[in-house]
Parts: sequence; structure tokens; C-alpha cells
Amino acid sequence: MGGLRELSAPFVALGPAGVAVRTRLKDLTPRDEEVLRLTGAHLGVLASRDLKARCADGLDHTGDTWAARKRELTAVSSSRWAGAVTKASHDQWALARRGQAAHIQNLEAGIQAITHRLSLPIGEKGCKRAPGGYRSRREWFAKARRLHVLEDRLARTREDRDSGRVRVVRGGKRLLGTRHRLDAAPLTEREWRERWEASRWFLQADGESGKRFGNETIRVTPDGEVSLKLPAPLAGLANATHGRYILASRVTFAHRGTERADRVQANRAVAYRIDYDTERGRWYLTASWQYAPTKTLPLEAALAHGVIGVDTNADHLAAWRLDRHGNPTGRPRRFHFDLTGSAGHRDAQVRHALTRLLHWARTCGITAIAVEDLDFGAEKTREKHGRKKRFRQLISGMPTGRLRARLASMADQTGIAIIAVDPAYTSRWGAQHWQKPLTSKNRKTTRHDAASIAIGRRAQGHPIRRRTTPPHDDRSDRRGHRTVQAEPGTLGREEPRPRIPGPRTRSVSPEAERTRATRTSKTVRDARSEQEWVQDPLLLTDEERCDRGPRNVW
Repeated sequence: MGGLRELSAPFVALGPAGVAVRTRLKDLTPRDEEVLRLTGAHLGVLASRDLKARCADGLDHTGDTWAARKRELTAVSSSRWAGAVTKASHDQWALARRGQAAHIQNLEAGIQAITHRLSLPIGEKGCKRAPGGYRSRREWFAKARRLHVLEDRLARTREDRDSGRVRVVRGGKRLLGTRHRLDAAPLTEREWRERWEASRWFLQADGESGKRFGNETIRVTPDGEVSLKLPAPLAGLANATHGRYILASRVTFAHRGTERADRVQANRAVAYRIDYDTERGRWYLTASWQYAPTKTLPLEAALAHGVIGVDTNADHLAAWRLDRHGNPTGRPRRFHFDLTGSAGHRDAQVRHALTRLLHWARTCGITAIAVEDLDFGAEKTREKHGRKKRFRQLISGMPTGRLRARLASMADQTGIAIIAVDPAYTSRWGAQHWQKPLTSKNRKTTRHDAASIAIGRRAQGHPIRRRTTPPHDDRSDRRGHRTVQAEPGTLGREEPRPRIPGPRTRSVSPEAERTRATRTSKTVRDARSEQEWVQDPLLLTDEERCDRGPRNVW
């Protein structure tokens, strides 16, 4: 067991700090769609210009430059639209900086791995902690060339970071690259152009507390009326006072609609975003707001009724219920999902699997679910796993981040705490100590089921091993299995198993009180003198034996 890394303590994951709900804008008139297209295109051009100016400022950005950009946008839109555009530019620039830092970290990890393997002789085997040398001279030469490529990329990226330069594509880099391979998409040039323009529109506004219905730019009343403030060049299209345009559509939010209505009536901030789906030809409205994170339960209170350990895999969730002592109860459960197809289909599959998991937990009366605190950000590099392409695809396809966020958000509404544990050695130790004992003729325990038990026991603070190691053979007086299934305060938890008297063992505990005299020896020489030999001339019946009473007969 030497050389194992230190395990981090389990903790209760924080709940969400915000929510976003989406609904469809139905029954829009052709004029409504025309106004939305013109407004989105006009504000999209302003957003592109402002993002370019923000990227040009780099690290020299100050409050004065921000105010100057906002004044320029106010003249061609409105003060509220100018504030929304400039804030979106700041958020996008900050996101690009975080992605740049993550890219530098990945490049450094790859350079370190290649440098280490190049320093070893060709064909040298590696170990669990560090990889070995490359297999052939040809591979060594190819990796030496790749090392120079990564070093050049790292130097350029560090230079961009020091100067505050970021590379951002409004509309998405992937969609931009699709323009050069329309046959593989497959898309026509007209379809791609429509999708590209729609992705660069800007129709979003942050909420303001204290303002009417929580948002003055895009306003949604409690009865579902949607209106938006038109920019100054499009003020002639207004159909209401103060340069506003009211849509013919009435919206209702099926999910958390009551909560949104309460915030709107109290004039609390609610942000709105209008999107257009070019594939379906539909308009959507997304409402979002922030709130204080729900106060999490203490770890001891969450584990009072047991826990459900969940092992995350590429195509299913393996779960097993554990009581408060760490013993698996019932049968294991598996919640399958399919991660092929579009992003919306994958997200729906994950949500459906988590919904079934939470329903099962509520049925069992469990208030805690233990999951692994997985992060494959540094595990997907080609330099780390080499030729293991299938393994890299496997861990890349596991929705660890999305699943963790979805589970925390959905469990927050059900009162179930999410406990994150260290994922080290859970699969290996679970299979070693739990897979074989729980496998029977009627039930086949998989490696993933055993890992779910290991995850649950680690969340409870129990060791994954079922029993502690017995003493050495030279201490035969204390030889015996010592269990750790009982609570720490239970008497005799770490003591050897007592010898129970009975017909199979013929043994008596040393602390047991003697209730009868010692049995007489089988030999006449060792017989006690106070006993005398008595022999009845005839066999006694049951009645006579009862009348005479007990006698010393052997």
C-alpha cells in the first residue's frame, strides 16, 4: 500500500446560485419576426465592434475607456442596450482569458511528459507513476518534432497572455470552420449563412432590481406580455409608447413559472435572452436570475439515514444503497443513457438518468448521494496516454462536469445533499473487496457496482476494505477476524471474535461463570475420593429414577 497519494476529505457540494428557464415564443406575426431580426442584427453589429475595442484595450482597460465605449453605443442604441453590450464584451473577454490559461497549462503538461519520455532509453518500460521510453526510434523522432511544435505554441500563447491579447470569434469557432467543409456538415452555403448571422445577433439584457417587472430593456409582465426597447435607429417600428414594441405572443414558463412570477411582481432582477433556432424556424425566450445558494446540510446530518453511492461511467450510472454502517442493502441499480447524437439529445439523456436516480433516492428515504469529484481536464492529452485513443475518447465522452452541475441543481429542489469524494482507487479497491463477495448465482456484481459501494463508504468515512487485517500468526492468542462494520463507539469493535460455547466448538469463554463441577476424569486413578461407586442391581424405570433423585453414577 506504499506510494499512495493522500486522499482528500469528502464534502457536501454547494447548490446552484442561479437558474435559467426557457419557453417558446409562439404565434408571432411576420412583423414581429421582422422587428426581432432587425433589432438583433443591428445590436449584433454594435456588439462586434465593442468586443473588438475591448480586445484592443487588453490589460490597459480602465473605467474611463469603458465609459467612453458606452457613450458611443448609447448614441446609436440606448443607454440600457449600451450597458448590456459592454457587459457582454467584458464577460466574453474574461472567458477567453480563462481558456487561454487552461491552454497554457495543457501545453506545459504535454511538454513535460514528452521531455521525460525522450530522456529515457528507447524501449524502457514504465511504471504506474511515470511512463517509460518510446517504443521505437521512429516514434522517438516524431515526438521530438512534436516537442518543438508544442514549445513554439507555448511561447506564442505566453506572449499573448503577457500582452493581454485574446482570440475570440463571435458566433463560434466551430461554426466558422464549418464554412470550409460544408459537404461534411452537411449544409448549403445559404443555410450556413443563415445560421452564422443568427448566432451573431444580440438580443439579451440583464435585469435591474427596483425597475418595473425587473427589466426595462426586455420586459415580461406577470400575464406573459413580452415587449422590448427598440434602438434609436429603429424607433419608427415601435407600436407602443416610449419607443417600445410589444410582441403578439404570450409566454408561459412551465418550469419554475411561479417563482419567476413572484420575482416579477416584486420588481426583482430577471435577465432575458431571445434566440432563433434556424433548423426548426422557432423563436425562444430564456429567463434567468440569481439567488443565494441553499445552505448545505452538515455531513453528519446528510448521512444519518445512509447514502447512495454512484459510479459515473460512459453509458450508465451504477448506484447502490448503503445503510449508515456502510453495508450495501438491496440490489444495485443502473441508470443508462445514450451520449450519441446532438447536444440537446445528450443533455436530455443525462437529465432523464438523474431524474430516475433522484426518484429512487426519495423512495428509499435517503437524503445523500455520493459521487466522485472527477475532473478529466488534465487526463485527455495525447501525450499522457499515447496510443490509447479509445481510452481518450472514453474519458472525453463522459459528461463529468455537466452531470455534476445538473445533479446539484436538480437535487437542490428535492432536499437531497450531494457529497463529493476523492475518486482515487475506488474502482480498483471496490472490485478487490466487494465484487466477489456480492456475486451469487442469481446476481452478477460488476466492477462498477462494487465501485459505487467504495464511493459510498468513503463518503461515510469508512474504509473501503470489508475487514481489518488479522494479527500475525505468532499472536495466536488474539488470532481472529476483526470487523469494522460496527460504529466506532461499539464495544468489542476491534477485539477478536469471542468463542461461543456449543456442540461444535466444545469451548467456554474464559470469562464465563462455571455452573457445574468439573467433569471427572475417565481413568479410575484420577477419580476423586469423595465419590463412591454405586451399581444398581436392576435397571430402574423412569418413575423409580425420579423417586430416588440424582446420584453420582459413571
